Amino acid sequence: MRIKYLFTPVMFFTFTCSLFAQTKQDSVAIKQAALDYIESQHQVKPEQMERALHPRMVKRTFWKDKATGKDYLRETTSESMILLAESYNKNGDKFPANPKKEVKFLDVSARTASVKLIADEWIDYIHVVKLNGVWKIANVLWQYNDINQH
Repeated sequence: MRIKYLFTPVMFFTFTCSLFAQTKQDSVAIKQAALDYIESQHQVKPEQMERALHPRMVKRTFWKDKATGKDYLRETTSESMILLAESYNKNGDKFPANPKKEVKFLDVSARTASVKLIADEWIDYIHVVKLNGVWKIANVLWQYNDINQH
């Protein structure tokens, strides 16, 4: 009887994890979306940014109003990010020669994932969604490592 109770939780956990675990292909696609997002800025490739983002993606960060000293949320759209990728590093002087781009998986389900992108001067928390078989970035929350830069 005691053995039966030991196997039940183990079997439930194993079965549940296998139902919701991502495939190797999903893991590669999720990581690639995050890398496309940052590398498109490094390499001035707006098409790479567009490939990574859902058209309704919203990117947010906190900012400080210099006049009032109050914090607020600043938002950026997919369209703005694509334009940024087209122009931000045009002179090749915005990033080090070997920019940092570390992607950490925080949580992955069958059709949603959260990853943390650690770049040179900032951290991005990225939500990725699988729509019609393709992983796209839906939300980004970021901050500078040095919060005084906000």
